[in-house]
Amino acid sequence: MKGLKPALLLLLPLLLTWWSAGRAQITEAEITSQELLNHISFLASDTLKGRRSGSPEAERAAEYIRDQFAADGLVLLGKEGLQSFEVLNSLSAGEHNRLSIGGEHAVPGRDFTPLAFSENGELAAAVHFAGYGFAIETDSLTWQDFAGQELKGKWALILRDGPPPPASGQDRFEPHRSLRKKAQAARDHGAAGVLFVPAAAQEEESLPRLNADQGLGSLGIPLFHIRRSLADRILAGSGVTLAGLQQQLDSTLTPASMALPCTVDARAEVVRQMGRTHNVVGLLPGSDPLLRDEYVIIGAHYDHLGMGGPGSGSRRPDTLAVHNGADDNASGVAGLLELAEKWAAATEKPKRSLLFVAFAAEEMGLLGSKHFVDHPLVDLSRAQLMINMDMIGRLNPATRAMTFGGTGTAAGLDTLVISLAAAHDLHPTLSPEGYGPSDHASFYARDIAVLFVWTNISEEYHTPEDDAWRINAQGEQDVVSLVFDISREAADRSSRLAFQEAGPKSQPATSRRFKVTLGIMPDFTSTSGKGLRADAVMPDRPAARAGMKKGDIIIAMEGKPVGDIYEYMNRLADFRVGQRISMEILRDGVKQILIVEL
Repeated sequence: MKGLKPALLLLLPLLLTWWSAGRAQITEAEITSQELLNHISFLASDTLKGRRSGSPEAERAAEYIRDQFAADGLVLLGKEGLQSFEVLNSLSAGEHNRLSIGGEHAVPGRDFTPLAFSENGELAAAVHFAGYGFAIETDSLTWQDFAGQELKGKWALILRDGPPPPASGQDRFEPHRSLRKKAQAARDHGAAGVLFVPAAAQEEESLPRLNADQGLGSLGIPLFHIRRSLADRILAGSGVTLAGLQQQLDSTLTPASMALPCTVDARAEVVRQMGRTHNVVGLLPGSDPLLRDEYVIIGAHYDHLGMGGPGSGSRRPDTLAVHNGADDNASGVAGLLELAEKWAAATEKPKRSLLFVAFAAEEMGLLGSKHFVDHPLVDLSRAQLMINMDMIGRLNPATRAMTFGGTGTAAGLDTLVISLAAAHDLHPTLSPEGYGPSDHASFYARDIAVLFVWTNISEEYHTPEDDAWRINAQGEQDVVSLVFDISREAADRSSRLAFQEAGPKSQPATSRRFKVTLGIMPDFTSTSGKGLRADAVMPDRPAARAGMKKGDIIIAMEGKPVGDIYEYMNRLADFRVGQRISMEILRDGVKQILIVEL
């Protein structure tokens, strides 16, 4: 106190009163719409450029979240609150790709390009035509393009795709068209490299793009896409043409493999630019000596799509612009931060410990949550419940309807959600399944009960229009307050929640067997240019699991229009197994957006 001026001494009681009021306010911190909006406005600002994992802007977002956790007094886990791991930032064809046939050089980027999962390396060797690259041996189908062939150390020249599907009935070759599967079969039979060439109906105006989400794992041998004109140069001395060989394969449905009198000298170079990103983890220790070693985990992913573009997941893939991701998922992170602040300041601390986790790289395939469960910072066998908030900022003020997934993963979760939601005048739709397209799926796969909280898909999902001003901040405050009550019940109950399985723990195998399928019977007469009607929707297939119904009209997929059966087939051909896509439908004249796991 020494040296204080008289005027300051007169103000001291007022300052102490202000300080005490501030402390009391902190002690009884509330979840407020303004604070939620402040967090969202920062995370979804243009300066953060869409928070793509591995970018400097995602690093800033992680530091912001970590600093909020630290200010609340949470125990920071990992390295100062950050659990780091690598992600693939970008994939590109290197400068040293080359391919020559009999000394005649092809042009990289025009005549050929490496595959995303190619190994970097050189190979000068003879070529062996291996048909469609099938190695099929099932009860109903046998097709062995490699049987009896000598491929060791050679290039395998393989047609992409397979024989045309029948006009009616099941396409027997659909599960066997994957390029990775074909390349693996060629490698298993001794091939030292693979040259993939389009089937006649597939010839593109441009070579396939290298997408980062396809390039994490090299197959160990050089792999190329080449044009049909290049394949015909390889076949020139054999007395056959690619068109003739494909016609023979498609008409006889039997292999037509052969050695070719040609040598290809090539080098593949795929440049994989890696980056580091971080889960952000803070712990609030429980107050009960007997229960504090058990955990309620509350999570939300903070990454988004960056600037968008092809392969990013944007529903406007032809538009390069900041994808701010206000609802997806700055809204969930804002809820996480407000919950951490309220819990940390609460006079009555939870009996069990609360673990707050902001996940990175969810948009890249749940990479952050998968890394966390593979490298847990707490004993996950002691986890009571994982609550995941993903897109909670667009509550419809008229209906106040929202969705809770995972309500069947522990006995009594459904009744708990219903009773607490009623107290907040919220109207939840319950989905018992534990698996879903967000980070809770990683925990459900480890036998941990989960709740997936969201306020449903908006028109601006995965577009540059997902901005902070569209957020229903008051609605989000109500949702987060409900989550607080749920976390209180889970943290303070005397007994452990009894985990129970509720559906598959991964993407169902039925959709993995096929290259791409929705599981609908399309109206093949849909040629009006106004969409494709579903005459039937098969149960437990991707479309049905996404909520599609008979009579729905598909009008767009991943933001690209679907006018008729022809556009539908073309759009479908662009997707891959395991991809999550958005699909716009008309149901009774009202447009809706569904999220489909292929």
